[in-house]
Amino acid sequence: MTDLERLAVGDELPPLVLPPISRTTLALFAGASGDHNPLHIDIDAARAAGESDVFAHGMLSMAYLGTLLTSHLAQSQLHTWTVRFVAKTPVHAQVTCRGTVRESHEEDGRRTVVLDITAALADGTTTLRGSATFRTDPTTEAGT
Repeated sequence: MTDLERLAVGDELPPLVLPPISRTTLALFAGASGDHNPLHIDIDAARAAGESDVFAHGMLSMAYLGTLLTSHLAQSQLHTWTVRFVAKTPVHAQVTCRGTVRESHEEDGRRTVVLDITAALADGTTTLRGSATFRTDPTTEAGT
């Protein structure tokens, strides 16, 4: 785990590079999330809607961003997390999640760190863009 006290503006979390998203991944995520929208799992429905193929659930990429964040920072320190879905993630795409410290400061004995977070495809297309704010609790030791 990375200690919030040690993060400075411009620091980057190690990127999370995922394997290509398969149809199996989409089916398993549909079952786990309860989102059985046919645009994500049924090629005929996707084509009928004008798509060339199925595409990933936006929340799958958001889940990947959550994995990035909680792999490096304490989940208990996550204060806010927002994303904007800006492009579709096609089946077979490889997603890379990144986080960069935009802000880091201390106030009233509490460290606050704000990260800019993205999920992007191998061709550079950003599919999700957002931010996450982490805060230490002033009543406990930093990093616990």
